[in-house]
Amino acid sequence: MKVLKKILLMLTLLVPTAGFAQEEESISDVIFDHVLDAYEWHITTWKDKPISIHLPVIVYDGGWKVFSSKHLESGEYQGLHIAGKGERHEGKLVRADGSKPFDISITKNVLSLMMSSLLLVVLVLLTARWYRKHDACKEAPSGIAALMEPLILMVHNMAKENIGEEDYRKYSPYLITAFLFILLNNFLGIIPFFPGGANLTGNIACTLVLALFTFFTVNLTGTKHYYKDMLWPDVPGILKPIMAVIEVFSALVKPISLTIRLFANMLAGHIQILCMVCIIFIMAKYGPLLTGSMSVISVLFGIFLDCLEMLISFIQAYIFTMLSSIYIGLARQKS
Repeated sequence: MKVLKKILLMLTLLVPTAGFAQEEESISDVIFDHVLDAYEWHITTWKDKPISIHLPVIVYDGGWKVFSSKHLESGEYQGLHIAGKGERHEGKLVRADGSKPFDISITKNVLSLMMSSLLLVVLVLLTARWYRKHDACKEAPSGIAALMEPLILMVHNMAKENIGEEDYRKYSPYLITAFLFILLNNFLGIIPFFPGGANLTGNIACTLVLALFTFFTVNLTGTKHYYKDMLWPDVPGILKPIMAVIEVFSALVKPISLTIRLFANMLAGHIQILCMVCIIFIMAKYGPLLTGSMSVISVLFGIFLDCLEMLISFIQAYIFTMLSSIYIGLARQKS
């Protein structure tokens, strides 16, 4: 993360702001305040006063402690504080000696996860409700059902093609859930105001868990043929142990590739948009003419990047689901 911060500082230096190192650092802070997790959800600033949702802090430190993150604004509270810049656990709740307690606080990303999961459940239930009340063979879907049907059928057909006629129905619900969850959170991350703006799919912990779901689904339901090809491949005898090591390594790398692909693309997209917006404030000190012209350019490029990010959001959800279905299909081969 420190390397990423240095890259951001170098990006701000591309704009002619020599002699304003403090401002460059503040621009970097603004960007990271938006893309990193936090114990509060900043909504806006009104008359120089921040308006935020203070989330509950839940930690075990010799006993359970539950309190509002508002208490942490003044510094240390109940022997705990948020680690500052450059400290070992930067941005995390730590003790006075810098060590971390057992922390299960409701952070910004956790709250976003809860809200998006609830929203997804509501969308699915509304879709199911329409099909219970209507005959889909005689009537075209409308409302939420019209939006959800092509997405669900797309993933359903993907599972059928990659997994096979015999097994795809077992895995289609997981693939549809994964696709809709990623797509919904990708779109919510683009929305610049509450309840959007959280960088959930740009958080490597979230994408790692999603990738591990696929990993365990693949390896816990694989056929004997799948494990035979992995552990005792059909190659000349001397090459069998070498190929077995390569195949096992390949199986372990698959969740890592799924994790990094989704995480890196979504995080990079958010940073690009924020950098374009920050250019307006960087150029503010150069006079109204330059500020106005750069503001127009920044807004136009920002809109373009938002549209591009929407496309990337769909593509990344599609790629994650497609690769998951392919991996499952390979593990379900009978011969």
